[in-house]
This record gives sequence, C-alpha cells and structure tokens, in this order.
Amino acid sequence: MKIERLDKYIWRIPKEGNMKVDAIVFTDAESVNDPQFREAMKQLMNVATLPGIVKYALAMPDIHWGYGFPIGGVAAFDVKEGIISPGGVGFDINCGVRLMKTDLTYEDVKDRMRSLVEAIYEFVPAGVGSTGDIVLGKKGLRKVLVEGAEWAVKSGYGLEEDLERIEDGGKIHPADPSYVSEEAFERGSDELGTLGAGNHFVEVQMVQEIYDEELAEFFGLEIGTITVMIHSGSRGFGHQVATDYIRLMRDNLKEHNKNLPDKQLINAPFEHPLGQAYYSAMNCAANYAFANREILGHLVRKAFWKVFGRDTRVDLIYDVAHNIAKVEEYEVDGKRRKLVVHRKGATRSLGPGSEKVPSIYREVGQPVIIPGDMGTASYLLVGTKKAEEKTFGSTAHGAGRVLGRSAALKKLDYREVLDELAEKNIVVMSKSKKTLVEEAPEVYKDVDRVVQIVHEIGISRKVARMIPLGVVKG
Repeated sequence: MKIERLDKYIWRIPKEGNMKVDAIVFTDAESVNDPQFREAMKQLMNVATLPGIVKYALAMPDIHWGYGFPIGGVAAFDVKEGIISPGGVGFDINCGVRLMKTDLTYEDVKDRMRSLVEAIYEFVPAGVGSTGDIVLGKKGLRKVLVEGAEWAVKSGYGLEEDLERIEDGGKIHPADPSYVSEEAFERGSDELGTLGAGNHFVEVQMVQEIYDEELAEFFGLEIGTITVMIHSGSRGFGHQVATDYIRLMRDNLKEHNKNLPDKQLINAPFEHPLGQAYYSAMNCAANYAFANREILGHLVRKAFWKVFGRDTRVDLIYDVAHNIAKVEEYEVDGKRRKLVVHRKGATRSLGPGSEKVPSIYREVGQPVIIPGDMGTASYLLVGTKKAEEKTFGSTAHGAGRVLGRSAALKKLDYREVLDELAEKNIVVMSKSKKTLVEEAPEVYKDVDRVVQIVHEIGISRKVARMIPLGVVKG
C-alpha cells in the first residue's frame, strides 16, 4: 500500500489494480502508522473499485474497520452508472445524533444530576431488545415509515418546531413500505422510542468552551449552558432491512457482483429495480430512525420536566443522520452531477446558502454534531462550502473506535470504568455492565483530535465544546 502525504492532514493512496479512483483520507501521521488504520484503508481501496464511483473514495479522521465500507467512509456514485450498497450505509440505517439545549445552567443542575439521570433512565427504555410503550400494527407502522418524525409530532411525541431542525425535515422520500419485509415490520413493531445498546446513549452535557461567540449566540449557547445529546438509530427494523437486501442482492445479482474484492461490498446498480427497492426500503428505515429520535427527545423533555418543572425549556438544535445514502448534486470535473452519496459513519456538512439547510440555519450553514464518548467531550460545529467542494458535503461523525468490543472486555474492568467516570463527576446508569465496558472512553480515539483535524482542513467549523455530566446507556 503506497500512501502519499498531500498536506498536514490529507493523504492519498493512488489508484492501483482494479481501483477506479484514488483513495483520500483526512487524518494525522499517528493514525496512518497504526496497523488497525491500514486494515480500514484496505477497505477504502476496495470501495474505490466499485462501478460508477466518482472523484475519489474518502475517509474521515474517525475511520475504522466496518462491514464492507470502513466506518468514517464517504463515496459518491453516478446515478446512471453507479451502485447503491447496504454495506456503504450500515446495518443501523440512519444511526444519528440530536443535540438539544435547555434554559438551565450548571448551577441549576449540579446538585440534582443523580435525580435527572434516574428520571431519564425511567422514561427512556434502553438495552438490547428493549421495547417501549408504543406498539404498532402494520398499518400504523406504515405511516411511520412514510412520515418519519412528522408522525411522532402528530402523535404527541415532540413539538411542531422540532421538524425544521431535523435533517430533511425528518422525512425522506421515496419511502414505499411495500419494499419492506414482514420480518422487518415485526421487529419494528415495538421498538419506537427505545435507545438500544452498543454506542447509543442519552447524555446530559455542559457547554465548557466557545470557539465562535457570534455563532454560539445564534444557537443560544454560552459557557455553562446545559445541553442533551441523544444517539440512536433505526434499531432492529433497520438491521432487518439491511440483512434482507444483502441477501436479495447476493441471490439475484450474482453476475453483477461476481468480481467483488470483498463479498461485504454486495451492491445493486442504483437504477436496477433491486437498487431502487433497497433505496426506498432504506428511506423507510431512515424515517423510522427520525421518528425514534424525535420520540426519545420528547421522553427526555419529560424527564427534565419531572425534575425541574414544566416551565423548563428543552429545545432541539438539530438532528443529523450518520449512516445513509442520498441522491445529491455536486460538481465533478466541472459539471454538476447527480450522485448517490454514501455516508457510513459520516455527517452531512453543508455550508451557508445551501438550499438543503433549513431556512432558520441557512445563513450560518448546517449544524454538525460530533459526539465523543461517555468520558470525553462532544462538539457542535457548522458545515462549510469547502466541504461541499471537497468531500461531497461531508465531515466526521464521532471519535471512532480503536479497540473492538471483545478486546475491550478482555482489557478493561467494569469497576475501574465506573471509578474513572466517577472521578470526572459523571453520573452513569446502564442496563448492562458489559455495554459500559465495551463503550469505555479508552476504546475510542481522541475526539478533540478528530474535531481539530476537520476544523483545520475546513470541512466543518467549531462552535462549542460540551462535556458530559450524566449518561444513560443500554
């Protein structure tokens, strides 16, 4: 593998063999020399061999090994000549994150954090296989798959003003439920409004640092402001959609996929009926996830109201998708082209003036939310025009793992993880000791470093840094 340094944080693997384009990665020298990084880069090189890929295969500084595509990977394919791949989206379709702000300060909550975390734990169902109070038949669930977050608000789980603060208004089309299997309907019937396990969380945070006073004021943030971050996705429903279409593409497009460098890169031509069916089913799962996070956000509001009273404001700043494929237009070789942009563990990062940014944020650019882990910081940033020019409007999505879950269980101790968080005055409640160890701060990259890289490159711009005060995990 030949890696060339183009700039301080920009590296290139020139195309070789069956690669149709170069592979470009944004990271630092320390990561480039990490053996685990090399494994993820091999995956990125494989992505560069896929039909219809344009410009280059990209990786963000939180890159790590994933299913088929690396997590932190971005790739764009021509709508006519290119493909759509479930591995380029991920099993947790529209796993994403939302940031909410309150009218409380640290002084208001510091003596009541335990009560607040307990209230969130009470209101938000969490853990593997968790189910909520919302149980829907097929007819009701079909509405969710079409209407997304709008369904949640109409059903009393959220506020009307939330919808203009969600990527794509919390509702993506085309989304035809007839392309969704009975197994997916069954798995999704009772998981709306649930957090799940793994790296999903609800985190109460405090704004610790401001980088852009004007933008922070625009978002209503100042040092000491209490915020809430929620990380979850489409739960078992999205996982089933991915599983179904990987099988369908494997069984029905054998000739098309016969020369793949990795069978996990299974795909369909975007304009093929199976490609269009997956695209629509994926959008159904994305809408399910938008509805799920909208419900979770309202359950968290109720927890705050229980502890601090109904007058407490808990307002949505923004909600973004991390695992998704979207048809968007970007300039390639001097021409505007329609592309199927796969973001696998990456955040859309659109600059000021973009029509895809809600009107309330259009003058400043799309809010970008990059969470850390439960022992470190998280960030609010804004998108940039440079991201639209260089990365198909994309930036990093988080810290990125450096230690697998099984390795974490072997290396780390539950009590030590708890003690470490307690030393930082972080109140933690988790359904599972195992999950807490698997998601310990040590298993992730330094989020400060990841954010500094995307900020210096200019594909998103720092606004504020938040630190955790209380965490609920599955």
